[in-house]
Amino acid sequence: MAVRFALFEEEGLLPVREASLLILVGLTGVGKSTLVEALGLPRLPDRRELVDLHVLPRYGAKPPIPREVRFQLTRRFREEFPGGVAEVLARGYAEPHPLLLFDGLRGEAEVAYALEHLPKALFVVLHAREATRLKRLLSRRDAFDRVELRPEERAELRALAEGVLSPEELEEALALAPLEEVLAKLKIVAEEKRNYDPLGPLRLLEGHPQALVLDTERLSPEEEVLAVRAFLRERGF
Repeated sequence: MAVRFALFEEEGLLPVREASLLILVGLTGVGKSTLVEALGLPRLPDRRELVDLHVLPRYGAKPPIPREVRFQLTRRFREEFPGGVAEVLARGYAEPHPLLLFDGLRGEAEVAYALEHLPKALFVVLHAREATRLKRLLSRRDAFDRVELRPEERAELRALAEGVLSPEELEEALALAPLEEVLAKLKIVAEEKRNYDPLGPLRLLEGHPQALVLDTERLSPEEEVLAVRAFLRERGF
């Protein structure tokens, strides 16, 4: 169930800073959307919606736009507001519920801002290797994942994969989809890794009493849900 959210105080809405939150943390393809649906909690507008409504208009852009353009604009936003999307969330107001779900934050700076400014937040960190995230992107065929391709970019495939995928992992991805599609999705994975250190949130949250870390390669979706529900029960939800 989606709940009402606004950046200005309205009757019936409470500051998000005062709300109990469950915040999912992770990059594209780690399995956040699957977990959101399975948990069935009242949820705030997700990261994509907040960027569409409160970040892109600041720079004269509106969706749909290619993912690499979104990365450029959200990077520019973080240069002005280091807390990124966490700053947008923390400034907001929402309908009161015992626990609200937010999907999701990325990177160490956003998580650090949330830890400082959202004192009642709990965090679930989902992580998976870049090769696994790429395979999931190739299978989900979400129009949101589109990027603009130029013919000369085909020659950049292996250079783009360097430091992201091993040669074996790249060959495995190429066996799953046409070259153009692999290149498009690999651009997303590589650009995210450049913009958000995947290990940053783990450094902050692994072992933290407000956080649960899930390896989504090792766990099934059902096991993830059980782990999150147990985590919430231990904290009174």
